[in-house]
Amino acid sequence: MAGVLGVVLVLSGAAMVVAGYAISAHRARSAADLAAVSGAAAAALGEDGCHQAGRTAARNGARVLSCDRVGDQIDFVVTVRVAVAVRRPLPGLPRRTEAEAHAGSVPR
Repeated sequence: MAGVLGVVLVLSGAAMVVAGYAISAHRARSAADLAAVSGAAAAALGEDGCHQAGRTAARNGARVLSCDRVGDQIDFVVTVRVAVAVRRPLPGLPRRTEAEAHAGSVPR
């Protein structure tokens, strides 16, 4: 019985670690999407899209690793790469997850 309980505890711990990394990855993707869209919206208004993307990422618990705006004022794409820290990383595993998103102008 003690052996079965030990296996259950180890499997539960492993599931918690996997779930923590999955949550961090989802948070990174969401923050990247929101940052790219807000950056594209700011760029459409003639503002600095990457600055706005950084502000939006920070509000969502992420840090911008890179931001690029390609194109002109009418036809452009903003690409944002963000990182989100894993809340309880294990030694030997990554301490952050990263995601990238693109957003741009919409033809009328």
